[in-house]
Amino acid sequence: MVGIKPTDLPPTAAVKFFGAGTAACIADLVTFPLDTAKVRLQIQGESTAASGSAVVKYRGVFGTITTMVRTEGARSLYNGLVAGLQRQMSFASVRIGLYDSMKQFYTRGSENANIVTRLMAGCTTGAMAVAFAQPTDVVKVRFQAQVRQSDGLKRYNSTIDAYRTIARDEGVRGLWKGCMPNITRNAIVNCAELVTYDIIKELILKYDLMTDNLPCHFTAAFVAGFCTTIVASPVDVVKTRFMNSSAGQYSSALNCALTMLTKEGPTAFYKGFMPSFLRLGSWNIVMFVSYEQIKRGLTNMQASWESPF
Repeated sequence: MVGIKPTDLPPTAAVKFFGAGTAACIADLVTFPLDTAKVRLQIQGESTAASGSAVVKYRGVFGTITTMVRTEGARSLYNGLVAGLQRQMSFASVRIGLYDSMKQFYTRGSENANIVTRLMAGCTTGAMAVAFAQPTDVVKVRFQAQVRQSDGLKRYNSTIDAYRTIARDEGVRGLWKGCMPNITRNAIVNCAELVTYDIIKELILKYDLMTDNLPCHFTAAFVAGFCTTIVASPVDVVKTRFMNSSAGQYSSALNCALTMLTKEGPTAFYKGFMPSFLRLGSWNIVMFVSYEQIKRGLTNMQASWESPF
């Protein structure tokens, strides 16, 4: 697909919507172990503080992955994958697939969007996506955080069981636990990720540094991943801690953040930074490269159907 020449026909909103969800699922399949390692590192200080023990179970990205494989098996790295794929199909389709449409909405159909318009579009689609996908995110985090006990018992036996158990024990509102910090996080992530990618790609093409192809998409995605990690890590850690917490552990996301600050210090907000960067950087590269190629492939296919001769 890399060699396909861009068609003059712009991709439709439906193509972008479907392409974004599919590309995000591909990216999740590739980078999920890094995401699981990030979650384990983020909640490690919480479990240590609760038990009063100073024992550190996980050290670093690859140390965490190695420990999980040794103690829980390789499959543990993909705990919550089903919920993760459900999340991407419902989440990325909205926040990424509708981004260009939202830009045009704010500019009333114009293609000339300034930085403020791009930020507004990113915040809007990020918040919209959370409203659809929050339950899948809660289940994904719970699965990634759960550790198999010595007796073989697990917190949840399957994805459906997790949805059912959370709704039964914590109420339907439990499936939207951490919704506000997640809206905050995803508004920040969406702005940092999509706006950075948008601007870097635009500048590369404007100054003829590269053509609109794989190297350009790779470079813009890498920069977007780095900027997103810097900006979003503190909110991401709070979101993970709060969504994984037991009932009554924290009164709110703000209380969770203050507890982290007082008990663990400011560095707690950057726990799991390296796996976050490795994951977001690689996720952005796989996702945006896949997304661009899927859009191009589907648009060329659409053009060939409309003009068979």
